[in-house]
Amino acid sequence: MDVKTTMPASETTASARPHFHQQSVIDVIQPRTSKRIMDICVATLLLVLLSPLLITVALLIKIASPKGSIFFVQERVGWRGETFSIFKFRTMRQNVDTEQHRRYVSELAKAGSSLEKPEMTSRLIWLGGFYRSTAIDELPQLLNILRGEMSLVGPRPDVLALDDYEPWQRNRFAVLPGLTGLWQVSGKNRLTFDQMIELDLDYVKRQSLLLDVNVLLRTPIALVTM
Repeated sequence: MDVKTTMPASETTASARPHFHQQSVIDVIQPRTSKRIMDICVATLLLVLLSPLLITVALLIKIASPKGSIFFVQERVGWRGETFSIFKFRTMRQNVDTEQHRRYVSELAKAGSSLEKPEMTSRLIWLGGFYRSTAIDELPQLLNILRGEMSLVGPRPDVLALDDYEPWQRNRFAVLPGLTGLWQVSGKNRLTFDQMIELDLDYVKRQSLLLDVNVLLRTPIALVTM
């Protein structure tokens, strides 16, 4: 899938970008009943089927880092620009500075660099790198889906605050954030921040159950190849 990199604001004509008000206005799209039903059914099924794996990982995290919590909870920006608490299996040592990651992402976005994750081997717990590379650490977000804070498919919930986005970029928050999405199956960390935004806006424009199923089917392959 070819992705066109967004030109700097000074070189982009008014017609080349979606027109939104200069405030933090988002063209909110109400969650569709059919999409919500699919989210609940699939998330519940996955929680049941993967329960042996989830319990095993939880126990291994506790063995690897007894004094820390099993889950890592962080505030993310979601639907309508509202914040919510996202759940992950904890892969880093306790009391690691998570604000450093937000600054890192912000710098990459401003520089137009690919969104490669920083090297943090020394801060990972035992098997933490494996959980991250296989996205096992993301599985607790099935709970976020059941709570109505996320969807199976949608823009990735970001660590950046709403004010860090330009007005034309904020419509990525018009839909629920997703466990997977077009960004994850179209290059993921090899893409720049602007390319990620373009994919997010493309999803907002074209979203449908058929597109969601297509993304879900492509996700396992993307995990192995990207």
